[in-house]
Amino acid sequence: FGLGLVDFAVCTCGGILTVKAMNLVLKPENRLNPLIGNAGVSAVPMSARVSQVIGQGYNPQNFLLMHAMGPNLAGVIGSAAAAGMFIAMFQ
Repeated sequence: FGLGLVDFAVCTCGGILTVKAMNLVLKPENRLNPLIGNAGVSAVPMSARVSQVIGQGYNPQNFLLMHAMGPNLAGVIGSAAAAGMFIAMFQ
């Protein structure tokens, strides 16, 4: 349980910091909401819902749920691909 909790926290922080770093090089009109980086964790659909709730806490007109599901499902696909590689390597 503890290792999973640490992993979830590190991945969440890493996603947010990655989007913040990307925003440093993007034009102001093309910047991304850092909460989208939070949704890259493959905990479907909970991490996307957390992004939605936090975003609406700052701005009630902010609807991030469908935008957050994209990176959320990408995290699932990436996890499945990594699992397939590990299975192939250790067989």
